[in-house]
Order: sequence, then structure tokens, then C-alpha cells
Amino acid sequence: MEMTPIGYVNSPRTEPLDDDWDTVTATVTLDAERFTPDALDGLADFSHVEVVYVFDRVEPSTVQTRARHPRGNEDWPKVGIFAQRAKGRPNRIGVSVCRLLAMDGLTLTVHALDAIDGTPVLDLKPYMTEFAPRGEIRQPAWSHELMSGYWRTAPR
Repeated sequence: MEMTPIGYVNSPRTEPLDDDWDTVTATVTLDAERFTPDALDGLADFSHVEVVYVFDRVEPSTVQTRARHPRGNEDWPKVGIFAQRAKGRPNRIGVSVCRLLAMDGLTLTVHALDAIDGTPVLDLKPYMTEFAPRGEIRQPAWSHELMSGYWRTAPR
């Protein structure tokens, strides 16, 4: 399976730090050789966009396939890689729901994209409430602790 990035992230964040992502405004610029601005027609009608990207600077040798303590914190339980959102995932794929602030040609300006400068983007999708979880949402207490600094402001 081969995937070709549709574009790249331009962000003031150059290091994959774990917290304060809602202080970041970034852009995603589509590849002008493959796309014309009409590829984005209608997207501006949505408040949020899902950005699918690759953690391209995660060395394949550091990819996790087993259980571990999230962020190496032994106060939190050891859980499998699929019970966390770590960047060292088997296929190194990230997904983030961001506020869409503006569009200009092939460039989208987004708020709270947790991808660093130069990150390859695989896909963009409009966020629709019908794709939000249905029914009760539950998660363990340790995950709330882990995420307490990831976003500093109230949830979107």
C-alpha cells in the first residue's frame, strides 16, 4: 500500500511536544501539482476539519506494538498501544479535529492541529456532528490526567 501526501503542515511548532496544542495556529497547504482550489469547494461551510497525517519523524525502530505506560508515567497503568493516542503507533498515523479558521487558494488555516511543521497530510475531511460518538462516552481517569495539559482551553 502506498500513500502520497496531499499536502503539508506549516506550523510554529517544530518539536512534537505533548501539551499546549490549542495555542497553535497552523496551515495545511495542498500540493498544487495535484490539486486546484476547487478541491476545497464547500469546506469553508464547516467549522471544523479532520486532518489525517503521518508522524513522519517517528523512527520506525521506536514504534510501539505492545503495552506501555503512557508517556512513560508509571503512575498510569500499562496499556496497549491501541488504548492510547501516542505518536509511536504501528502505522504512525495521526488524526486531529481542528477549527477551520480560513481558506485561501490551496491553504487552510486551522487552530489546534497537533502536528509539527513539515508534517505530511494524507487526507482532510469535514467534521460532521453525525460522525461524533453516539451514546455515553467513557474513558479511564488516567486518560483525563494525561490530556489535562494537551488542550489548555475548554473543549471545542
